Amino acid sequence: MRIVSMSGSLRENVGKKDAKALRKQDRVPCVMYGKDEQKCFSVPLTQFDRIIFNPEPCFVEIDMDGTKFRTMLKDIEYHPVTDIVYHADFYELSDNKPVTMSIPVHTCGTSVGVMKGGKLAYKQKRLMVKALPANMPSEILIDITKLDIAQRVKVQDIELKNFEILNPKSSEVVVINSTRAAATTDAGEEAEAAPAAE
Repeated sequence: MRIVSMSGSLRENVGKKDAKALRKQDRVPCVMYGKDEQKCFSVPLTQFDRIIFNPEPCFVEIDMDGTKFRTMLKDIEYHPVTDIVYHADFYELSDNKPVTMSIPVHTCGTSVGVMKGGKLAYKQKRLMVKALPANMPSEILIDITKLDIAQRVKVQDIELKNFEILNPKSSEVVVINSTRAAATTDAGEEAEAAPAAE
């Protein structure tokens, strides 16, 4: 799992006036929940770029006045007009407590169906995964080598390695769709096979 480091400062005052002053300084008011009592702090706005502009999931290590906390971004609020990060909530991780994250789906291999002219389609580009922090995957990798045209992979077909996928087991993840090129290829193969059969 990718780790993003942030530098945070505890907030001396909490309230709308203080939050407004922080935003004028290009800092984002944040709250961390988890093991102990919640902590209110702020982070430089630019440090969010490594999270919001990268689709890959990550854990966030926050250095707060010399003390490091291992967290995950739980919620983020944007300004309704400017789309600038307005507020963020973080959740402090515990080694023995599972968490839930949205994990991207990637494929490997070249599908038999694609080689015949079919087209790979993602029915779900991300899946909800529940796991202990140490077991949380950075991606769900699906081998599509053996998939022929009209064949698909469902959630129930994915090999689980110390994690749980929360999406319905019958829901489709990837499928090889037929195309005109594939139909033409099939028709040609049938035409060639017909005289041989006679």
